[in-house]
Amino acid sequence: MVRTLQNAGYTALWAGGCVRDELLGLAPQDYDVATSARPEQLRPLFRRRNEIGAHFGVVQVIGPRGDDGEWLTVEVATFRTDGAYIDGRRPDAVTFSTPEEDAKRRDFTVNGMFFDPVKNELIDYVGGRADLDAKVLRAIGDPVARFTEDKLRVLRAARMATRFALAIDPATHAAAERMAPEIRVVSAERIAEELRKLLVHPNRARGLRLLRELELIGPILPELVPTFTLPQGLPAAPTGTLWDHIVRVMECLGEARNAEPGTRSEGPEPTGFFGLPLRAPHSALHASSVSFPLAFAAVLHDVGKPRVFGRTADRYTFHGHERVGAEMTSRIADRLKLSNTETARLCWLVDKHQYLADAPTMRMSRLKPILVHPGIGELLALHRADARASGKSLEHVEFCERVLREMPPEELNPPPAVTGEHLIAVGLKPGPQFKRLLDAVREAQLEGRVRTKEEGLELVEELLREWAQEPPPAPEAPSE
Repeated sequence: MVRTLQNAGYTALWAGGCVRDELLGLAPQDYDVATSARPEQLRPLFRRRNEIGAHFGVVQVIGPRGDDGEWLTVEVATFRTDGAYIDGRRPDAVTFSTPEEDAKRRDFTVNGMFFDPVKNELIDYVGGRADLDAKVLRAIGDPVARFTEDKLRVLRAARMATRFALAIDPATHAAAERMAPEIRVVSAERIAEELRKLLVHPNRARGLRLLRELELIGPILPELVPTFTLPQGLPAAPTGTLWDHIVRVMECLGEARNAEPGTRSEGPEPTGFFGLPLRAPHSALHASSVSFPLAFAAVLHDVGKPRVFGRTADRYTFHGHERVGAEMTSRIADRLKLSNTETARLCWLVDKHQYLADAPTMRMSRLKPILVHPGIGELLALHRADARASGKSLEHVEFCERVLREMPPEELNPPPAVTGEHLIAVGLKPGPQFKRLLDAVREAQLEGRVRTKEEGLELVEELLREWAQEPPPAPEAPSE
């Protein structure tokens, strides 16, 4: 594509993140092209394209289908300078310009470089290569101006510093702190997408610390602010604050699930256009396999504690904080406009994050249903991280993993021995008693006391005889 544009007489360069990633030896997820050609000049060169962003000088050129069946696309943007950012999100107008002016409108120096793959030449007007070598994240030009243009860039600073292990330049850091309250004008969807990318990264604990350093917790997740000072541990032996514990859980999350060291595929390593061997863009992430709901649940698992905080003579109490936390988490997910699937899993993890603590002594009728839940792997990972962060035993996690490993699926989650149809067949009429009977039979089945339909129906007869002998409930007192 670059060659096609250059052969037609236009300047055309790889731009932005793909250049940064190649310099870091990472395989870019996509390639963007910046060019002197205007959108209307691309039409005779590329038949298949999407011009929905042409007003801003951006055209999506559509190539062939990839191995996954998806269309390969490349974003081609005309070199430009931006007008005023009236809404703190996008410019109200653009002016087509030169490569140097285009570089200076971008957010961070490490994202402001170009590369000419035909000449094999790096073009760097903003010092991005030096900052990348020095492991520094620096805003281009005046950082306050960059953050004023697009308020989301404050959150992106935390995410990029996390992903690429960069120290934030002091002037950029100070400007981000100053502008942090302005993140409230950014749409919930854009904020949530940045959180997804930050929290699933293996360096998520540093990302969480950066959110606090940059004063972003208050405007994004105000429910966490009370954790900054809430004591953790016993009154006589404090272990820091609840916030410290949350960060430690994030450090522990997924650390036992890393890939075996030294494993690699056969054949020569692929190299990029700088001659560096390329790694997968998120190789460490794939090794840890931490989903966004799991990572976010680790952040929010104790969010209910400040609401129920109490103290006895020798300890702090947090009765019911799981239920309160799940309710708060549901409201947070709604505010961030998370998907229904993400919200359901996230709230379930927060609600159940202590459920398995007594697993070795728990009745099987309580344990088995949660062990067959689709989210059990994530729940065990959360339990493991929480226990490690608190210096507690992993016996309950290892017990559950052993049950899952050794118990046959038909014993762990057998088909119901008795159904409503069975009850109707023996002459019972549907009603409130149905659920009570079915739940009792299911509990007995999971405990191993009922294994067949016949045994289940025998239990039904016993229960009906017992319930028939129970005294009727006392009548309610008449209302005044």
